Amino acid sequence: MATDRRTLLADAALGVLAEEGMRGLTHRAVDRRARLPPGTTSAYFRTRAALLTGLVTRLVQLDQTELHTLAEQLAPLRTPGELVDGMVLLTRRRLTGAGRHRSLARHACAVESVRAPELREILVPRENAGREAVRRFLAEHGAPDVENRTHTLLTCIDGLVFDRLVSGGEIPREALEGLVTAALR
Repeated sequence: MATDRRTLLADAALGVLAEEGMRGLTHRAVDRRARLPPGTTSAYFRTRAALLTGLVTRLVQLDQTELHTLAEQLAPLRTPGELVDGMVLLTRRRLTGAGRHRSLARHACAVESVRAPELREILVPRENAGREAVRRFLAEHGAPDVENRTHTLLTCIDGLVFDRLVSGGEIPREALEGLVTAALR
C-alpha cells in the first residue's frame, strides 16, 4: 500500500505544481489535492526535498512510459516526413491535457534543479525508445555527429514546447520540418 500511496501523492504533487507553481507546492496542498487527511503527505515525504524527489521521480517515470509507448506506436521512421509526424504527435501530447501538466511541472523542476543537484541527477535525459529512434534515423540518413545532432534537435523541440506553454498555441509543422532539415545537413 505504501508504494500506491506514494504514487498517489506524487501524482497529486505534479498536479499542484502544474497548477499552482513551486510556491504553491506544499504538503498541505498535496493532501488536499489527493483528498487525504492533513499530514498524510508529511508521513510519506517528511521534507520538501523528499517531496520534490518523489515528484521528479514520478515525472520521469511517466515521461519514459509516454516516450516508449509513442515509439512503439509509430512505424519505423523512414522519411523526414515520418519523423516530423512523430514530433507533431509528441509536441501535441506535451501541450495538452496531462502532458501539459507534466510539461509545466518538468520545466519548474528543471529550474529548481539548478539549486538542487539531487533533482538534476534524476532529471538528466534518459535513454529511451524515442531518443533512440531519432538517433537511428539521423544515422541512417547520414547526418554528421549524430549524438550532437540528436541532442540539439530534441533540445530545440523542448524549447518550442516551452515557448508554446508560455505563449499558447500549437507548434507549426513547418517549424519541426525546419529543425529536421537542419539536423540532416
